[in-house]
Amino acid sequence: MNLTERILQDYSSYLKIERAMSPNTVASYSSDLRKFFSSVDIPPSEVSTKDIRGYLASQAGLSKRSQARMLSSLCSFFDWQVLEGDRKENPCDPVDPPKKGRYLPAVLSVDEVGSIMDSVDLSDWMGKRDRAILEILYGCGLRVSEAVGLRISHVYLDESFVRVVGKGNKERIVPMGEVAVWAVRNYLAARPEPYGPEFGDTLFLNRFGKSLSRVSMFGIVKRQAMLAGIRKEISPHTFRHSFATLLLEQDVDIRYIQKMLGHSSISTTEIYTHVSNNKQKDILMNKHPRNLMEINKG
Repeated sequence: MNLTERILQDYSSYLKIERAMSPNTVASYSSDLRKFFSSVDIPPSEVSTKDIRGYLASQAGLSKRSQARMLSSLCSFFDWQVLEGDRKENPCDPVDPPKKGRYLPAVLSVDEVGSIMDSVDLSDWMGKRDRAILEILYGCGLRVSEAVGLRISHVYLDESFVRVVGKGNKERIVPMGEVAVWAVRNYLAARPEPYGPEFGDTLFLNRFGKSLSRVSMFGIVKRQAMLAGIRKEISPHTFRHSFATLLLEQDVDIRYIQKMLGHSSISTTEIYTHVSNNKQKDILMNKHPRNLMEINKG
C-alpha cells in the first residue's frame, strides 16, 4: 500500500468515526479523491492550487454540480490535512466553485407512473416484490437507501404507515396509501424464506434470500421503465421527486411535505416548487386561449 492510499484510508476512518458520515457519503468522497490522485499522481503534501485548478479544468465535460461536488470533496480532505498538521494551508481555498444552475429534478406524470406499475409481471414473488418497491418509492417518497433498509417490523400495514430511518439515523413516520399497503401485503404473502435469521426482518429480499442492494433497486426501476416505454432517464429518486411534486400540485403544505421527505431544511423541499412552477408555465403556454391565437402583426 502506497503512502497516498494509506492517507486516504485514514481519512475515510475519520469521516466514518469522527464525522459520523454514512457509508454512501464516505464512498462518494473516497471515489472523488482516488480519481483526483490517480490523475495528478503526486502525494497529498505536494498538491498545489494550480494542480487542483488544472484537474477541474480537465473535468469540464462534467456537469457544474459534479464539478462542485468534486471540489467540495477535495476541500474537505485538505481541511482534514490542515487539522492533522500535515499541511499549513488548504490549496482549495483560492479556487472558486463553479456556478451551478438551479437543479430541477425529472418527474414522472401520473400516466407514466401508471404505465410503469402496470408493466410489472405479478406471476411470481419477485414481480410482487418489484411492484411493492415501486409503490413504496412513489407512494411514500423514500430515498433508495431508506427503501433498501426497510424492516418488516417498521411497516404497519393495519395502521397504514411506515417508520423510516433516514439520514443521520433520524426516524420519521410516513403514511402509506391503500395501493402501497396492498402491494406490500401481496409481496409478503409470497416472500420466500430468508437466507438466514439475520435477514428475517429484512423487507425486500434478493433471489438469494439476502438484502436487496441499492444497485439492484436501480436496475428494477430502469427495467420497468424500459418495459413501460418510458424513454426519459429515471432512477428510484425520480419517484421521490414525482411524489413531492404531485403533493405540491395538490396544494399540500410544503412543511408537511418537508416532514414526509425527511428534509432537514425547507430550502431543499422548495426545489419542488420550481418543478411545479415549470409545469404550470407549460400548461399556461400550451392551454391558455390567448397563447393559442395567431398574432396579427399588421
